[in-house]
Amino acid sequence: MRNILAALLLLTTGRAYTQELFVYTEPASNMSAKSLGARLTQNFSDEQGRLNYMVKPEVMLGLSKKLMFHADAIFSSDRHNSFGINGAGLYAKYRFYSIDEVHRHFRMAAFGSYSFANNHITDAYIQLQNRSSGYEAGLIATRLKDKLALSAGASVVHALDNRRQLFKYGDAQRNALNYSLSSGLLLLPKEYTSYQQTNLNVMLEVLGQVNLGNGQSIIDLAPSVQLIFNSRMRLDLGYRQPLLKSGYRNMSPGGLVRLEYNFFNVFK
Repeated sequence: MRNILAALLLLTTGRAYTQELFVYTEPASNMSAKSLGARLTQNFSDEQGRLNYMVKPEVMLGLSKKLMFHADAIFSSDRHNSFGINGAGLYAKYRFYSIDEVHRHFRMAAFGSYSFANNHITDAYIQLQNRSSGYEAGLIATRLKDKLALSAGASVVHALDNRRQLFKYGDAQRNALNYSLSSGLLLLPKEYTSYQQTNLNVMLEVLGQVNLGNGQSIIDLAPSVQLIFNSRMRLDLGYRQPLLKSGYRNMSPGGLVRLEYNFFNVFK
């Protein structure tokens, strides 16, 4: 149909967003080549009656249609209610496989990240880009069909010592397996007529981790709503709720607010 073809064309040119831009995970698709993006993510949670707040400014670079990079810094409050810089991170993704058809595509990508954190280590749950120093490598597969996108990812993560504190749970618990299942559905517009139309997407994501040393697991459920304005600006509203926790972790249900803006064709 006309609206589905228009949506596919907007996706492949990179001048609009679709339901494939997940909130808590990355899809196998990349941002547009020769583009630059700025993102600000805020997380809120209630931790034993105390507001836990984190803000992460991020810069994104689409070097080519297959390769992209992220760089971020993390600012957060601590147990003493002081606020300051808490860490930084780098992320790279390479799309190595793609089958593009009318109304649908399938893509696969490899990614890697490195994070540095200087806060206190409170549990063995390895949460890069927030509480833990370490590195990660993994694969993502994403399928887009009409207005529905499905994505699955898996990665191995290794925890390093934080600047303020050693990883106190022992070397055997430094490694974990992360996995995710994500779905996104485009609700609006019903028919594409221009790049200026506002997109409304709804997402549901399952996020899990298994510690390879002690076998303990966590599973979270994360629903979200996403708005895309003028094919450049993105607003995400999400909520992450723990469903399974076989070991202690210092994490409560919490909300997410993210604002992103993209600049296209910024370099040759």
